[in-house]
Amino acid sequence: MRRAGSGTGFDRRLVAPMVLGSVLNPVNSSIIAVSLVPIGRDLGASPAETAWLVSGLYLATAVGQPVVGRLVDVLGPRRLYLAGSALVGLAGLLGLLAQDLGTLVAARVLLGIGTCAGHPSSMYLIRSEARRTGRASPAGILTVLSVANQTFAVLGPPLGGLLIGVAGWRSTFAVNIPLSLACLWLGARRLPHHQRIADGPRTRLDPLGAALFGGFLVCAMLVLIERDPDLWPLLVVAAAAAIAFVGVELRVAEPFVDLRLLLGNPALVATYARTLLTATVTYVFLFGYTQWLQDGRGLAAGEAGLLIIPTFLVAIAVAAVTGRGRRVRARLVTGGLVQVAVCVPLLVLGDDVPVLALVGLAVLVGVPQGLLNLANQHTLYDQAEPARLASSAGLQRTSMYVGALLAAAAVGAVLDDGATTAGMRTLGWYALVLAAVALVITVADRSLGRVGRGPEGRPRQPGSGAADSSMSLRPARARSVAIRSAAAGSRSRRARTRRRWFW
Repeated sequence: MRRAGSGTGFDRRLVAPMVLGSVLNPVNSSIIAVSLVPIGRDLGASPAETAWLVSGLYLATAVGQPVVGRLVDVLGPRRLYLAGSALVGLAGLLGLLAQDLGTLVAARVLLGIGTCAGHPSSMYLIRSEARRTGRASPAGILTVLSVANQTFAVLGPPLGGLLIGVAGWRSTFAVNIPLSLACLWLGARRLPHHQRIADGPRTRLDPLGAALFGGFLVCAMLVLIERDPDLWPLLVVAAAAAIAFVGVELRVAEPFVDLRLLLGNPALVATYARTLLTATVTYVFLFGYTQWLQDGRGLAAGEAGLLIIPTFLVAIAVAAVTGRGRRVRARLVTGGLVQVAVCVPLLVLGDDVPVLALVGLAVLVGVPQGLLNLANQHTLYDQAEPARLASSAGLQRTSMYVGALLAAAAVGAVLDDGATTAGMRTLGWYALVLAAVALVITVADRSLGRVGRGPEGRPRQPGSGAADSSMSLRPARARSVAIRSAAAGSRSRRARTRRRWFW
């Protein structure tokens, strides 16, 4: 494949594989919602058991995103994109042929791992194209990806309902087979072979650090999801894994998560925190509020689903309208204020709230969702180190899915005996506190005013900003980079010539 690299604009042939790869996760996250009941009925599984079809994908994605992102940083997007697409097809086939719930959960976990490559690959390609063309971040491409993700999240449940009506619930797994084939075809024809976007010696992987990170996250999330006292000893395992992870990452020359660089970049840490808090508040609304609409307000399941649609539609419209703007700080502050505001009505909900008021609340919830998600992606693109952009994007997705799991755990704990109005008000306080903390973090982060701009307020060009030059790193971070570069260079001089991968 000859890449259109001679022009000065973004290579538009990359858009189709980027969009298709990035929407695999949201469509599989939402399509399962209408499949849980028929799956439970056919396989004789309880709602608590079928819930693992949701949690399994979230947990696999939360662990897999930074791991796959780091692999993208080292090996390039093409190999990981194609491998992930193949796993998605395999997971679809496994779900199509499954005869028990355990096999279906395994298929969902495999789906979670396979869909991890789409977003980090897209972020890597955007940075690579910016470096090639000498232009700043193409905000339009980031907007397209965000709008596509939210659109397919909306289309997931109606698409699932249509497929179930025509061919049964197995078709919601089988749909991944043609999607996988399309990704494989587009990726093989259009994605470039690996071209590094950061200078210096070739980096290496840190499998021990990745394993410890995954072990900590799995153990901690299992305790939160199950809320079973018999699993509390896993907290000791999680703590031990976390301590070992920190020790390993501080010693190795090329860590899975460079803690020194992360601690030297508080703006990026703040972005991760905002992403986690925003996701938790959003999923509290989606998980808890939709249950309350049925149990507390007395609406039918179909009516409750219709009342959530305005949230997604408004989020898509807001992202499309504001996505190209450079004023990231204004979007984050505005979104944070609106998110705090929409939590207040949850504190005074009643069983007789007019439907029109519920529609208005759903519309307002979509505003921060459209503003904050895309603005945080723009911010991460500017703040992350180029050599670790894909893994940084993966960590941001991990923050989002951990937020979803925290929300699910809170909703399960508070609404365990039913989605009552009193329980929903308790969740409202929980969401309000988190939204307020996120707003404080945003207002206190003065670096947001410089996102996307050079030191004199001009749009930043690739290679001219802090994110693109190790010379602009803080002294401690620069020393860390120099030490790792020297060690990696020594290893590379001793290494033999490796056989080039077929991909």
